[in-house]
Amino acid sequence: MTAVNQQERSFVTEQLKYFLAGFIEGEGSFCVSIKKHTASRFGYLIDPEFFIYQHQRGRKILEMAQRVFSAGRIYPKPGNESVLVFAIDNRRSIKEKVIPFVDKYMLVTGKENEYKLFTQIVRALENREHLTREGLVKLIKLAYKIKGKGKQRKRPLSQVTDEILRDYTPDS
Repeated sequence: MTAVNQQERSFVTEQLKYFLAGFIEGEGSFCVSIKKHTASRFGYLIDPEFFIYQHQRGRKILEMAQRVFSAGRIYPKPGNESVLVFAIDNRRSIKEKVIPFVDKYMLVTGKENEYKLFTQIVRALENREHLTREGLVKLIKLAYKIKGKGKQRKRPLSQVTDEILRDYTPDS
């Protein structure tokens, strides 16, 4: 391990992790995007994503989060360049870094319901449940239960599920 890596590791204290957990409570979100993708098996993809938002003056906090998680990227929020976004959208990093962190450090959260749905979806994706029509529809229904800060989905749930299940008759 190089001296720089040792310094960065010693910088990440338990106290800092609890601070970050509180920061995530206020400025973080657990999202599951549903993306229309004609090349995919059933026409849609499910994409879990973890975000932390902060005004550009607070970039150091997002950089700290990036060090703590050893993952993710920071970029300007589309449509509002003065806000920065720290994003982890790699499912493996979410499974191996974000979920264990939240489970350990976010002892009390108002985001409990959305987090439970988020983790349920990530685990189901890891178990490859999305590879059947029924599994994909089940996960999309769970994703639609996640309530963000007032953001609406582009398509009604019925439209998405109808498109996935079109011309499909389950085995009886």
